[in-house]
Amino acid sequence: MKKLKIGDLEKIRDKVRRTAVLRQGKARAKVTVHMGTCGIAAGARDVLTGLLKDIRKKKLDDVIVTTSGCAGLCSREPMATVEITGKPPVKYVDLTPEKMRKILERHIVKGDIVNEYALAIGSERTH
Repeated sequence: MKKLKIGDLEKIRDKVRRTAVLRQGKARAKVTVHMGTCGIAAGARDVLTGLLKDIRKKKLDDVIVTTSGCAGLCSREPMATVEITGKPPVKYVDLTPEKMRKILERHIVKGDIVNEYALAIGSERTH
């Protein structure tokens, strides 16, 4: 195995910091990619990786990306929930990296729900 140099460690640190910034703090939008075992088996890791890459590429520093466990609908995985400040959350299902890219552009950037991928609009919580 090759020895790491200081420069290598700095590159790793900077990469981790950029990822952490996307996952923390106050923002205009929050995306939760459901990463239970069923989601991962269905491709959620690729959806998450593609989403983080697209957010970095577009330099969107006001979008938080988080993960959660299973959302309870294994047959509809991969899934993600998009929350825009002041709007009801939207749960998207049967995702691919390409579909997530479309959701990023249309819903998160422009504010238009992508109805063809949406399962539900609003919170499933009861008060």
